[in-house]
Amino acid sequence: MIASAYSVAFEGVEARLVEVQCAIQGGAAAFMLVGMADKAVSESRERVRSALQSLSIALPNRRITINLAPADLPKEGSHFDLPIALALLAAIDILPRDEVARVLALGELSLDGRLLPVVGALPAALAAAEEECTLLCPSASGAEAAWVGATEVIAAASLAEVVRHFTGQAVLTPPRPGEIRPGAAGPDLREVRGQERAKRALEIAAAGRHHLLMTGTPGSGKSMLAARLPGLLPGLSPAEALETSMIHSLAGLLTGGGISRSRPFRTPHHTASMAAMSGGGRGAKPGEISLAHNGVLFLDELPEFSRQVLEVLRQPIETGEVTVARANAHIRYPSRFQLVAAANPCRCGYLTDPSRACARVPVCGAEYLGRISGPLMDRIDLRIEIPPVAFTDLDLPANGESSAVVAARVQAARDVQADRLGAEGQTNADLAGESLERFASPDAGGRALIGLLADRMGLSARGYHRLLRVARSIADLEGSDALRRNHIAEAASYRLSPGAIG
Repeated sequence: MIASAYSVAFEGVEARLVEVQCAIQGGAAAFMLVGMADKAVSESRERVRSALQSLSIALPNRRITINLAPADLPKEGSHFDLPIALALLAAIDILPRDEVARVLALGELSLDGRLLPVVGALPAALAAAEEECTLLCPSASGAEAAWVGATEVIAAASLAEVVRHFTGQAVLTPPRPGEIRPGAAGPDLREVRGQERAKRALEIAAAGRHHLLMTGTPGSGKSMLAARLPGLLPGLSPAEALETSMIHSLAGLLTGGGISRSRPFRTPHHTASMAAMSGGGRGAKPGEISLAHNGVLFLDELPEFSRQVLEVLRQPIETGEVTVARANAHIRYPSRFQLVAAANPCRCGYLTDPSRACARVPVCGAEYLGRISGPLMDRIDLRIEIPPVAFTDLDLPANGESSAVVAARVQAARDVQADRLGAEGQTNADLAGESLERFASPDAGGRALIGLLADRMGLSARGYHRLLRVARSIADLEGSDALRRNHIAEAASYRLSPGAIG
């Protein structure tokens, strides 16, 4: 007697199909599980055995073999409990084999037969849609899986409900997608006193998805400005929201099945390890740079991060993805993030304050900011110095533009970029090759200015291209089709700031 069900093994955001085969044969009583299973999968035997006993179902006194095919694909996670139980129930003729063979299942079983939620319901639903299977999952994961909409989803609270559904005793109602959680209103840009140049840089960064570095003395408002960036960014498109939620699903960060349209804003501490940043550990989970996909990665106290951790950022900034290399697999995660960083000008923080500068000026500043490598710094589009705010400015009433006003200009600039590049979500940061030459070619005055600045700034080819992309964003905010001298000049000023390197 042989029966099959299906599940998935996760390799990054990709869900690979796994056939769960159950064979009941003669011989000494045994319950064997084969197919390159990890500890959590191997323990499924006891959870399945106990869950069946809670339904008063006794295992046959024969040799039971569960094979997870393909055998050379690593299987990790407790979500194999449910498909193993399904295949076993079909093999002993409690469930119809033909129906079970068309089901892709995932879920963890408790000892009393309840189904516990597991990570990865969203990518599993996509895999089920591709295979034209029905997805069976715990009820707590049903709203998340229902977002795919291209496949039938069955969500059950217990193994008993699964049995009643497949035997026709009580058919389960398909779950509905979880409500989209509205983004919480963040801090308003209007609350920031002074810092007009920094606000302008923040607007340009938001308009073109440019990377930004702010340097300044402690308390000058670097973190406060960074916290207001999410309020300037447009919401995620449906495709971006689904893609981002797939990563968060694998990390177990989706609650209630809801998918948010707000862009991720990740703020790892400077003590974060390389695995925490790039991904890895048990199950090669996504790291911070992948959890920030389609959003913002804010690194406060940038020079305090480990040099190795910072160098991890270089390749994802260019390619938009990160590869987690393991002994038996290379797992890729998307990581198209916007880097925003803050740093003090030196270890004590008061290099630029004449009244409080230390005796090691300027060596202390060069040593401190020198922890950020030249190649990484070259990838940062905007570099600004944040001066201390005068006490007289703090007493003034709020009179600047609100985040909503600036966000409207950013949205208009983003719409222009999406039309120009012919794809939703594409920004000036994505301009390269022919599209860069076509849409970011300066006029005669701008070209002459670049020639004058090239030697002074020591621009690399990458730096030159990034300068043009920033200038294009400035022109888009202005509503100008042409890339003029003033756009080039303003873009160049953000690479010549006193707090910048290079």
